[in-house]
Amino acid sequence: MARVLVVDDANFMRVTIGNILKKEKHEIVGEASNGEEAVQQYKELQPDLVTMDITMPVMNGIEAIKAIREINPNAIIVVCSAMGQQKVVVEAIELGAKDFIVKPFDENRVLETINRVLDKCEKITSN
Repeated sequence: MARVLVVDDANFMRVTIGNILKKEKHEIVGEASNGEEAVQQYKELQPDLVTMDITMPVMNGIEAIKAIREINPNAIIVVCSAMGQQKVVVEAIELGAKDFIVKPFDENRVLETINRVLDKCEKITSN
């Protein structure tokens, strides 16, 4: 299972997604409440996957995606965004995010998305 860094400025969102992922035996190796913390923790923890909120203080998710992809161009990032943020989600995907999850979280959709992204990336790296 994957080592995951969960990034969201709302603690209850980090807890919610963390609990969903733990049920699938993923390990939450870190949590960040803004993009700056996310970049720092990414450097330190080298997680397999990052769930990234878009709207955060200090450094937003778009800036954090750019910074993380500079550290590791193959970073696996899944964007978490509220409905109505399609334009920003498209920008995130263009910057290298692998997929997105819409808030409020639906447990089955979260797990489907995370597992699909991990399977797809695993197949690419094993070829």
